Amino acid sequence: MAHGHLPTRLYLLRHAEVEERYHRIFGGRIDMDLSPLGRKQARALAGYLRPAVFDAIYASPMKRAQQTLEPILEGRQIAPVTLPGLREVDFGDWTGLSWEGVHAKFGVSAFDWLKQMDEAGFPGGDSASSFRARVEPCLRQILQECPGRTVAVVCHGGVIRMLLAVLLDLAVPLTAKFEVDYASVTRVDYREVQTEMQFLNLTPWRDLP
Repeated sequence: MAHGHLPTRLYLLRHAEVEERYHRIFGGRIDMDLSPLGRKQARALAGYLRPAVFDAIYASPMKRAQQTLEPILEGRQIAPVTLPGLREVDFGDWTGLSWEGVHAKFGVSAFDWLKQMDEAGFPGGDSASSFRARVEPCLRQILQECPGRTVAVVCHGGVIRMLLAVLLDLAVPLTAKFEVDYASVTRVDYREVQTEMQFLNLTPWRDLP
């Protein structure tokens, strides 16, 4: 393999802030828009990424990911590839409930959602295994199509955690220790022998007025 010495450089980008009515809500499969601040965050993220040369860009089909992608594509001669498998976790019966609502109805802390997914799954929605079975083939496709290249993946917080769990060989609940903010950049350099996280949760929009 000619690219064996070069890592595949993965920029994992979470979508920007969503509409306010979905804050502190288990949105998951709900196809929501970005908020006005989210659109500013997306532009700030695109500005930060401007010097980066991407060989390929992959994205979730969901509106919040596609709207975050738009400013990133400006001035780039690149056709993004939409992968349906990169859509967010399906929270099943939790979908549309607030953090407090989930605690009241299911007796589970919102902060334990990754543990819940891993141990029992969401009633009527994803389990860690069903979610991984959807996300991991996307990752394998990206790595196969872009060996030794630089790639952006525009997706969701849950998807980024699952990608990190697969890439770094971590149990899914351990990824609760990673913060993955709106419009954040996490970079992983993948090699078959050794995969390294270069940085996590860089948020170029923090200084927005």
